[in-house]
Amino acid sequence: MIGNFIADFVKGNKKDNYPAQIKKGIELHRAIDDFTDHHPITDDSKARLRPKYRKYSGVIVDLYYDHFLARNFNQYSEIPLPEFTQRTYAILLDNQSVLPDQVKEFLPFMIERNWLNNYSTIEGIGRTLTGLSKRVSFENKMDESVHDLQTDYAIYKNEFHRFFPQLITFADGKKM
Repeated sequence: MIGNFIADFVKGNKKDNYPAQIKKGIELHRAIDDFTDHHPITDDSKARLRPKYRKYSGVIVDLYYDHFLARNFNQYSEIPLPEFTQRTYAILLDNQSVLPDQVKEFLPFMIERNWLNNYSTIEGIGRTLTGLSKRVSFENKMDESVHDLQTDYAIYKNEFHRFFPQLITFADGKKM
């Protein structure tokens, strides 16, 4: 879990500096990213957004899919979302010594705002997209993309539910 969570903040071979289980999590996260980035269903989702959001369409789709996962968590997990988020926060707090500095900086804010649980609401995903928009130095309009989610909600929801079982199968095949 820790490796999956920190993977975007661990560049290149720096993963080799981590214990074996965390390194496996980083590698799994990277494999999932690659699978997602090259999947025809996510390509359809990104294509709808690309004219307006260009290179950020993939990031936006990832967050849309996070929304649908959180919103439908009970379909994919036996653990309720609030319990899962509290367990996740506890694990991250208990292992702060191995977290990259950037993660240590935003983790208290993430927990305070309960990001993982709040992904389940349009308002929560909208706040996340707005916050991300402000942190990116290039013009990006990601703060406006919540409106695209609302407009084409049923389409993105359908794409997510077609994609996610395939992702689970892929990830299960990567676990050792």
